[in-house]
Amino acid sequence: MKDKRVLYVSSEVIPYLPETDISSTSFEAAKMVNNLGGQIRIFMPRFGNINERRHQLHEVIRLSGMNLVINDLDMPLIIKVASIPKERMQVYFIDNEDYFKRKATLTDEDGNLFPDNDERAIFFAKGVIETVKKLNWAPDIIHVHGWLSSLLPLYLRNYYGNEPLFRDAKIVTSVYNQSFDGTLDEELREKILFDGLENANVKHLKTPNFVNLLKTAVDNSDAVVMGGDNVPEELKTYVDKINKPVLPYTEKENFSHAYQEFYDTKVLSEK
Repeated sequence: MKDKRVLYVSSEVIPYLPETDISSTSFEAAKMVNNLGGQIRIFMPRFGNINERRHQLHEVIRLSGMNLVINDLDMPLIIKVASIPKERMQVYFIDNEDYFKRKATLTDEDGNLFPDNDERAIFFAKGVIETVKKLNWAPDIIHVHGWLSSLLPLYLRNYYGNEPLFRDAKIVTSVYNQSFDGTLDEELREKILFDGLENANVKHLKTPNFVNLLKTAVDNSDAVVMGGDNVPEELKTYVDKINKPVLPYTEKENFSHAYQEFYDTKVLSEK
């Protein structure tokens, strides 16, 4: 992995949010590549319950300031950055007053999904890609974690399909068991089609539930990692049938070697 560039895009990363399979794996995978001499960038949303003062987030003026069009509305993109203590790793935060200021992540105090989670997912995907373009940083691998990040492969392969910066990048999607009940806004499909994507690109999203979001991510990825041992059966069956490299669920004690070998022998070797 020495000198390889790996972009980690995750809905949650420790120490900024509580420890879960997603937040800990996103951190540990990036740390592993960093320790092996690779170059990494980590992106996550700047949720309102992240303590900016404690974690020393600050805005990066040269990266902020552009507007992203979400369902025909201009939404300002703010980029913040922080360094993970003792690890020499920076985390970039995608921020917007409307989408991420509230003091919660994905649900309200009653456990209900926020009604604009679909637009937050679109904004996050576009925001990451536009910021990496501004950084002019061409990744070898883009590894996606968490369902809020699941539209990034779709946008990268289609909306940004002609971007030279990402031409040789391999996309890996991790599938976890951290799901949600019900669906996102039923208009999600139309909001994506507004960006000029085709019906075939969003065939799963007629019903925008957890399984269909991840099916869409898998379709637009080069490889898949099973990040949990009890993902929904429908999703597990779907992954079993794809003709792409799949890393089975790996216990934490074997995690580092398994990921390194998968990146080296399966992901980077794919033509």
